Amino acid sequence: MPFENIHELPPDLPAPPADGAADHLPGRVIPSILLPATDGSMIDLASLNGRVVVFAYPRTGRPGDKPFVPDWDLVPGARGCTPQTCSFRDLAAQFSAFGCRIFGLSTQDTEYQKEMADRLRLPFPVLSDIDLKLTTALGLPTMEVAGTTLLRRLAWIADNGVIGKVFYPVFPPDRNAADVVAWLASHRA
Repeated sequence: MPFENIHELPPDLPAPPADGAADHLPGRVIPSILLPATDGSMIDLASLNGRVVVFAYPRTGRPGDKPFVPDWDLVPGARGCTPQTCSFRDLAAQFSAFGCRIFGLSTQDTEYQKEMADRLRLPFPVLSDIDLKLTTALGLPTMEVAGTTLLRRLAWIADNGVIGKVFYPVFPPDRNAADVVAWLASHRA
């Protein structure tokens, strides 16, 4: 039976594999691709000056909705998108103090993401890569679930459009933002 509270992680959550699928990302220049954002803008991560943190996740759920697939909690790395997102929301002031802009990223459509961003009161935009353009161009790690391509959970820090640090695999998801903040504290721009 699936764990029902999307804001908490179930006990015995399976960890994603350390498969090296993001090893090629440090040093990569982010390609110029416009992505729709939950704030109504179009964002080109390649054109952003300064330090940017992007955290990617498979897909968020909605309270009361059935899981994406019945065994969602058993898919390593699938469960925990809402706790991961909330961890970045809760530490947004710390990211700002480090001069970082935050963006969420998934392959869900902007309308679905906007409901989540409004409900969770996110102080940063979430980007939709529904067409997999950025995912394909960067070779981001993905998984196939129920015939849908989803991003594997990861985060990266980029400076002036170049990825410098990658967090992958991410586990547990609700600790991701704190791990990124800790790295930023010891690697000031």
